[in-house]
Amino acid sequence: MPIARAAATTTVRRAVARLGAVALTGALLAACGGASDGASTDGAGGGVTLTVDLFGSFGYKEAGLYAEYEKLHPGVTIKQTDTEDEADYWKSLQTRLAGGAGLADVQGIEVGRIASVTQQQSDRFEDLRKYGAETLKDQFAPAKWAAATGKGGEVLGLGTDVGPEAMCYRTDLFKQAGLPTDRTQLAEKWATWDGYLALGKQYKAKAPAKSAWLDSVGSLYSIMIGQQKERYYDASGKLIWEDNPALRTAWDHSVQAAQDGLSAKLDQWSPQWNQAFAAGSFATIPCPAWMLGYIKGQAGDTGKGKWDVAALPGGAGNWGGSYLSVPKAAKHKKEAYELIKWLTAPEQQTRLFEKQGNFPSATGAIAKVAAAKDPYFSGAPIGQIFGDAAKAAPVQVLGVHDQNIAQQITNALSEVERKGTSPEKAWSNAKKGVENTIG
Repeated sequence: MPIARAAATTTVRRAVARLGAVALTGALLAACGGASDGASTDGAGGGVTLTVDLFGSFGYKEAGLYAEYEKLHPGVTIKQTDTEDEADYWKSLQTRLAGGAGLADVQGIEVGRIASVTQQQSDRFEDLRKYGAETLKDQFAPAKWAAATGKGGEVLGLGTDVGPEAMCYRTDLFKQAGLPTDRTQLAEKWATWDGYLALGKQYKAKAPAKSAWLDSVGSLYSIMIGQQKERYYDASGKLIWEDNPALRTAWDHSVQAAQDGLSAKLDQWSPQWNQAFAAGSFATIPCPAWMLGYIKGQAGDTGKGKWDVAALPGGAGNWGGSYLSVPKAAKHKKEAYELIKWLTAPEQQTRLFEKQGNFPSATGAIAKVAAAKDPYFSGAPIGQIFGDAAKAAPVQVLGVHDQNIAQQITNALSEVERKGTSPEKAWSNAKKGVENTIG
């Protein structure tokens, strides 16, 4: 899920294919709303109501997984709440964790926050080993499992998706600007980020009215930094972001894109950004796998066949991915574990990719989606594109404040992009922002 998903995160959070030649349907609709109040009202007759509190959109409701689970487990009702912005979600979660109340049975954790959970908050989440989670270890990619493992071996979450990266683009806008549309040819032309920006200048020269090359320089930075093993911390846990040459390269390219006028200057996850997918306000968007469902949800039926997917400039990377955890203050811990065990199983991860585009972290599911193609994205072989990216992506070093640092940097880049702030001043502002946020 995006930094969007994240920041979409995030996370990011956060954020669509049927296997083979079967048509892919399903829209990723990011649900807005406040975080869960954690109140789990059990129904009459011994039923159990499980509360699930997430950020962005994990796709479970849209893919019909909750409905299926309720059918398989009579008496279980699942109630989900969402906060669209992961930063808002995390802030609210911290308040409720500190108070030990108002927590859902299941809480989503963005990958950029998981180190905070394992290193600083392991006493506030259930060690899932007490429910037998250790038997699931071989089901997940080693790095995905290890990231949610505490210093004492505690299993503090089960992995959902990962965010292998590609580039999504509008073939109709490319044609109008006189650019090639073949995904293989484009992958060669933008094999490097310099090539990508050079092609952006060509697009700008003949671009359709009110259309930019990319959505925002923040998304460019996020995708580039996702290609690095070490970003904000090194393997020893030392903060290195200020002196990390890879980070400065991502910063410099993002600044260049802003100064060359290649960006639509849209804040990711804003209403204006959402509307821009259908309006054709940008021709390319750095695209982790979870972004496919988001594009479908925002562009709708009118976007079908206008989008395509190509390999990412500069090599493979990962942006996003999440976990499902059970707080110690949850009302129904065992039942919550059974739910997240089922949701993260290979079969369900496969279905999520088929319908929502969330690329699986379960090794058994990755092989099943290898042949996936998506008619919405002009028949792009998304199983192969994202599968190759997932295999080649570096195992990233995760730090306690990854998400906080990333947010300050993208905030500073937005100043360059939207206010014309000098790169030097913006970098200084980013440093101050990090210092104020993490001390």
